[in-house]
Amino acid sequence: MLQTGILILVRETEQAFKIARVCEREFQPVVASTPEEVPDLINQNDFWAMVVDSSYAAYDRWKDLIKSDISVIIIGRDEAEFYHLLLGWPKEYYVNFAFEKSGQTLEPILGLLLERAVYISRIKKEWAELQKSLSVSASQTREVIQEITEIKRLINQNYLQEVEKRISNETRYVRFLKERQKTEGIIRKIYSANDVGSLLVAVPEIKELLAARGLTIYLIEENESLGKFLKPIIWDDTFISHPESFKYVARIESSDFSSAVARDGLEINLSDPASDERFSIRYQHNLKEPLKSILAVPIIYENQIIGVVEVYNKFCSGKFLAEGFSQEDQEVLRGLSEHIGIAMTKLNLIQYDALTGLLRADPFFERILQKINSMSKRKKEEGSFAMVMGDVDWFKHYNDRNGHEAGNKLLQELALIMRQSIREEDLICRYGGEEFLFFLAGVSGLDEACQLTERIRKNIEEHYFAFEEHQPRNNLTMSFGVTVYPRGQLISSDSLIKDDLKHLVHESDLALAAAKGKETWRLPAAKGQPRPVMKNTVVAYSHEWEQEGEQPGVAVTYQEAFYREKRHFQRYFTSTFLMYKENGHLRVNKTINLSLGGAKILSDKPLPAARSLDIVLILGKTARSLKTEVIYSEKAATDSPAFYAGLRFKDLSPEDLRLLEDYFQETQKRGYN
Repeated sequence: MLQTGILILVRETEQAFKIARVCEREFQPVVASTPEEVPDLINQNDFWAMVVDSSYAAYDRWKDLIKSDISVIIIGRDEAEFYHLLLGWPKEYYVNFAFEKSGQTLEPILGLLLERAVYISRIKKEWAELQKSLSVSASQTREVIQEITEIKRLINQNYLQEVEKRISNETRYVRFLKERQKTEGIIRKIYSANDVGSLLVAVPEIKELLAARGLTIYLIEENESLGKFLKPIIWDDTFISHPESFKYVARIESSDFSSAVARDGLEINLSDPASDERFSIRYQHNLKEPLKSILAVPIIYENQIIGVVEVYNKFCSGKFLAEGFSQEDQEVLRGLSEHIGIAMTKLNLIQYDALTGLLRADPFFERILQKINSMSKRKKEEGSFAMVMGDVDWFKHYNDRNGHEAGNKLLQELALIMRQSIREEDLICRYGGEEFLFFLAGVSGLDEACQLTERIRKNIEEHYFAFEEHQPRNNLTMSFGVTVYPRGQLISSDSLIKDDLKHLVHESDLALAAAKGKETWRLPAAKGQPRPVMKNTVVAYSHEWEQEGEQPGVAVTYQEAFYREKRHFQRYFTSTFLMYKENGHLRVNKTINLSLGGAKILSDKPLPAARSLDIVLILGKTARSLKTEVIYSEKAATDSPAFYAGLRFKDLSPEDLRLLEDYFQETQKRGYN
């Protein structure tokens, strides 16, 4: 079913397109070419309003099709005709009229009329649902009254004490069963979690069971700068995408509630934490609500503390309880912590990133060293290896516009695609927020490493991600920097150390900076010229220039060197309307990218390959009729109902080419590319 669907039935295709443009800003337009199409469309969709030409607007035509909760807007030029039509519609229908006057545009008033029509339809639909709900509630009330009547009868028969005893026992038993069922449900969710994101699903139920307002789960980690510390993988119910942030991290030796639990292994249950010296700045400034009470227990696996789980602010009936959490709450959380510990160990969060499931940086480097140093005499046969750094283009824009939760889901989806794009012998890790490192084993040189990286880049570019149409280029892409460990140096060295890998990371980072169009002290811009913003590209770090002494190092754009001859026309990632007729129906789709050679579109059904298709392409304020041929049609994603289709332009005239070129220049001026 469509959400807030608007049915459009007018005589002229141009008028239908204008109305669809107005509707598309907030609603989902569906265009009927003829009145005969309307019954099938109404059966297939849930419409909130109908925009109809006055010649089709007589009530007798629609009385058996249009329900009273669908608003009607009539388009016409004759005011007298409108009043005649209005008198024919029953009073329970909302009917309005939009006059078309020569020299005046219809769009502004039509937008206001649509908002009012949808608002009235929504009220009618909600009122119908409310009446239905009240009918169910009345039935339940009658059943309760019958039960009360039966209880009164028993009281009159001197069974009051027996009834009270039974009710008390049954209440306790029901409460016990409900708590047991809740606990078992929570445990099942904990064990079924395949990443921290799915572990987060159990958090609301744990809070409900303990009547807590917030929950945090920590994992103990260690590095050179902080020593041992607690990293929250879930902080106050929220998944932390950058857990290394100092405002959330707690050193084990610090004066802090969670640190004390992790350090001493003792549980904490306080009803007045503000008066305790361990009430650190983290709790004072970073919780959603002021801390009134806290319960914290260690997460133990095989007699070793691996983390801490804590809940905040015990409440009842919407109010904080001054006495805080009970002893029973403490026992329940202690039991749940054991299962959380087993689940965290199963997920191997020490080795793997909690959000994406990819290797963390330290285990990533350790595995590379083990793999390379174990090659020994096989180094000559195995070839060299490459280090690749990838970064999501305009990730901050995506995060700011769509929210951190959408950003987290994006990173999880990217991780899956990147895992599927590399070979079995390669490794991948999440290096930072939206940065990823790849280890490509057994490559013959820089060319092969760039080809493997180009495959990853292309798979990401062609995958559909939620909200990608709002990105600066209407697409979600990544940029990559590639460097290769010199084969001769690999053969001559006895063993690699971590510093060698960090040097390679630095080189790939420099190449990535060039791919992103950034100017660095190692990669300066050309004299007097700013470095262009490239992005969505693969750039290689060249050791040959470094050896010749001309520069400390240089980045070479891989696509320009190896792939330019494969693309006949530059692609412009611009989204515009494209229309064509199919079986008498007018289809309205959007483009994903355009070039002088053709278009890539998103459609709701597959298009037959090699089929000729006459389209109307909207280029700014101009509609242009063009002939095309379907080159391919494929699913946008495995679980997506949408399809990608590639269209090749046929028989373009000089005027067609000029209009396309002018449109591309205009989109570039607006900063879309």
